[in-house]
Amino acid sequence: MSAPVTANAIPSLSAVSAADWDACAGSDNPFVSHAFLSSLEDSGCVGPGTGWSPYYVTIEREGGGLAGCVPMYLKSHSQGEYVFDHSWAHAWERAGGHYYPKLQVSVPFSPVTGPRLLAPDRETRALLLSACVQIADKMDVSSLHVTFPDFEQWKEMGDAGLLLRKDQQFIWRNAGYRDFGDFLAALSSRKRKNIRKERMQAVENGVTIELLTGGDLREEHWDAFYQFYVDTSSRKWGRPYLNRRFFSLIGERMPEKILLVLCKRGGRYIAGAINLLGTDALYGRNWGCIEDHPCLHFEACYYQAIEFAITHGLSRVEAGAQGQHKLARGYLPQFTYSAHWIADPGFRDAVAHFLKEEGAYVDADQEALAAHGPFRKVGEAEDD
Repeated sequence: MSAPVTANAIPSLSAVSAADWDACAGSDNPFVSHAFLSSLEDSGCVGPGTGWSPYYVTIEREGGGLAGCVPMYLKSHSQGEYVFDHSWAHAWERAGGHYYPKLQVSVPFSPVTGPRLLAPDRETRALLLSACVQIADKMDVSSLHVTFPDFEQWKEMGDAGLLLRKDQQFIWRNAGYRDFGDFLAALSSRKRKNIRKERMQAVENGVTIELLTGGDLREEHWDAFYQFYVDTSSRKWGRPYLNRRFFSLIGERMPEKILLVLCKRGGRYIAGAINLLGTDALYGRNWGCIEDHPCLHFEACYYQAIEFAITHGLSRVEAGAQGQHKLARGYLPQFTYSAHWIADPGFRDAVAHFLKEEGAYVDADQEALAAHGPFRKVGEAEDD
């Protein structure tokens, strides 16, 4: 390829064509697509007044065209990131420093692993990372954080000198199951019985479930889902990160990448969960309800996702942040990653020490969780 020569930080994706951006991002992960990121921006979920100011980094080839790009934001807080650095902020402020603003390379409000340095080759990714660090240094921010990169890029960031951090999420993996019953057969008897019981309880009060994607999605569905999302988000965070217009925009721009699970009772929708579709994965994101029914959350978010993945030959379901309760439902712990550039050398050393201790705890916790997985042990009988 011709050498990339010009790096820019731009305040809006409107300055980049969708085709150019997506050529760098690839088609595997919908969260880094132009459609998803521009919908966040055009709906006002990021931008003025949100604490997320876009600073998209692009590298142009000599002669024109993008060689690579990065979704980066100037942050005035640490909300909506799911990699928690509040203790770092408090420590630096107590020491007389200013933690905010900081720079964040991420997909806002989406704890989903994927590429962050959007380029197909390591050389260009190194140039993109260098450009991000140079921008951070020039802007005199306290720090630069890359959250939920894939493992390969995470290791590259470590090679470039960034501090590395680990956490974990729970992911379901498809072992070539023929159907949901085949998946259940792989579980221990107790877990298998519990899941069957939960699935029955979820619909025993006359609840029916609809799966909607592509051209089946209509504004009435988004109206219903947004009501659920706002109710749950308000109770968890105080205010929802996403607004109603955002859902209309992704429904227009990427309907084939959306799976909306809606639950209905008595002629009205009462609960729902939204998933995004990648090339080989289903990504569970938001859930909400206006009626409480036993186990309906598990059915809409976990079991319907597993069935869909099996039916469509997807290799995994990523069910979002936190939640050890997912373990009993077939979702196993897997590491997630972040990388951090800290401007002040003394503060960097303190964070590095913290990460070393935290990393040992995360390793031990994952080992302990894996030992209590729901699957049958070798030689264990399949009878119920």
